[in-house]
Amino acid sequence: MANQEKSLDKNLDQYKVKPNSKFSLSSIQPNDKSERSDSKAKDALALEKLAVEINALQDILHAQAKHKVLLILQGMDASGKDGTVKHVFSECDPLGIRLASFKAPSADELAHDYLWRVHSQVPKKGEIVIFNRSHYEDVLIVKVHDWIDEAECKRRFAQINDFERMLTETGTLVIKCFLHISKEEQKVRMQERLDDPTKTWKFNPGDLNERAVWSKYMVAYENALQATSTSYAPWYVVPADSKTNRNLLISRLLLNALKSLKLEYPSVPAEYKKISIED
Repeated sequence: MANQEKSLDKNLDQYKVKPNSKFSLSSIQPNDKSERSDSKAKDALALEKLAVEINALQDILHAQAKHKVLLILQGMDASGKDGTVKHVFSECDPLGIRLASFKAPSADELAHDYLWRVHSQVPKKGEIVIFNRSHYEDVLIVKVHDWIDEAECKRRFAQINDFERMLTETGTLVIKCFLHISKEEQKVRMQERLDDPTKTWKFNPGDLNERAVWSKYMVAYENALQATSTSYAPWYVVPADSKTNRNLLISRLLLNALKSLKLEYPSVPAEYKKISIED
């Protein structure tokens, strides 16, 4: 088992943005399918097995009420943030799991600092929280559209690093995943949303405006990943053109992280052992 876990660590490490190192998104191809096997049936079975294992550990996490887990999902439109949640947590009891989505800030949120609305959503003890988009919107979309300058962007990188260090130092395990989709695959998925009446509700015409500045987003993501991948909260770049590859990789990342916590059910109080339930 130890050798298997060491092998898993090495396999996952190739997707990690190394802290304090030069990083280029071109080093990881969005159409990479190395997590997949030669069979769809095998992949489905592997994903189901991972989901069952995640569920078992999440049950202990919730019962123990000691650790906190934050899974951050960032990516361009149609990169699969919703689909990731659906498949990775397919076997989990909703108890102890919470999803937080971050849209355009409200007037009240804008009246506070940009991390205010985020801090209120971080996990409590025994909880897994998934961020569908996150505080990274405040160094991505705002920089792409020049709503903040380079100096402010760098200040926010430093503030985010401090924020995440505080979270980890107070017992939160932070897993950050950038869902790396190609522009070509995004086009396919957006067209599917338009062509399929069951998916059209997902289409937002405003997404086309963001697609038009794709290259600026890639630069913004590259800068953000390099500046905020730390030893305590590293980024993982997840090839996401293949939905199955994406789901398998993130499932393995989460499972490996949960295993690292050495979770245990709470010990049974001595007095409970003397209790006998009468008819």
